[in-house]
Amino acid sequence: MTNNLFTHSIELIKANQTSEGAYLASPNFEQYRYCWFRDGAYIAYAMDLVGEHDSATRFYDWAVAMIASRASQVERAIAASAQGKTPAPEDVLHTRYSVDGQPAGNDWPNFQLDGFGTLLWGMSQHLAHTNRMPDAAPVAWREAIVLLVRYLDALWATPCYDCWEEFGDRVHTSTLAALYGGLQAAATMLTGEEGIAAWRTATLIKAFVLENGVRGGTLDKFVSNPAVDGSLLSAATPYGLFSLDSPLMRSTVERIEAELRRDGGGVHRYAEDSYYGGGEWVLLTAYLGWYYAEAGETDKAEALLERVAECANSEGELPEQVPQHLNYPSMLPVWEERWGKIATPLLWSHAAYLTLATHLNKR
Repeated sequence: MTNNLFTHSIELIKANQTSEGAYLASPNFEQYRYCWFRDGAYIAYAMDLVGEHDSATRFYDWAVAMIASRASQVERAIAASAQGKTPAPEDVLHTRYSVDGQPAGNDWPNFQLDGFGTLLWGMSQHLAHTNRMPDAAPVAWREAIVLLVRYLDALWATPCYDCWEEFGDRVHTSTLAALYGGLQAAATMLTGEEGIAAWRTATLIKAFVLENGVRGGTLDKFVSNPAVDGSLLSAATPYGLFSLDSPLMRSTVERIEAELRRDGGGVHRYAEDSYYGGGEWVLLTAYLGWYYAEAGETDKAEALLERVAECANSEGELPEQVPQHLNYPSMLPVWEERWGKIATPLLWSHAAYLTLATHLNKR
């Protein structure tokens, strides 16, 4: 199946996109039968890379419609922030939606800002891949972009859940990286004062990270926590908060290699991760390869691509994580009892494979 994994990944993603454009995170894992802006934007990016532009367009159209449907709530959240108040939970912009386009319930952390930065970044990438100027976004898109810029400007420094939907009382470096990348992208898609406002907020975010998110020459998992996290790869690739070859980014990647990989295996989320035992995450393994591909270290990138392909089952499906080199082996059966086997397939994992394979092919 390895030889067909590229084509199979494309078909699997297309088969699990709703008619409205939403991508199901994992069709066979009940808890993931939603569409997240974060996952969806990365999936749409991969589809753009492989020439499936219609699929990506439909996702962004769907996302814009979801944002528009909650515009009044977002305005209340912005107003609350302006008054120095924390927005009410019902007013924050939801990060995930059910298959029928309805906001998911509040039994799962919803206040996650990184997905909106990823969405803005993905929109600009889509315009580039479809040979349109950055400021040529459709009117409905532009309205959503303006609203998101205002929302992120109001709330970027507010503690929220991270990309792993954990630690909701913290300010996360990878979240700030996503917001920086998204706001920089928004600045290219907007004109006049609106574009300047997006750029200004991105500049504030970078200054905040340098002052509060760096310790010992590497990036911190979150403010006041010096641990390293695999998601910090995104600070360079793709969000560009720091350059690929900056000493800070190089040191962070070296630390990820030293602390979150074992015996040449895949990348773990973080050292204390116990979700399904804390195994190797397929998408992080691919994204470490993406970093190396962009940095010109092709041999390392190719080895990581092979590692990802090895994670596919006999049906050609890539899981969320593989139970190898577990941080906490005793927690694997606990999660299996609670939610069943590890989510398989995970569309984000397939998208990450496509992303790495395509970037390597370009080189």
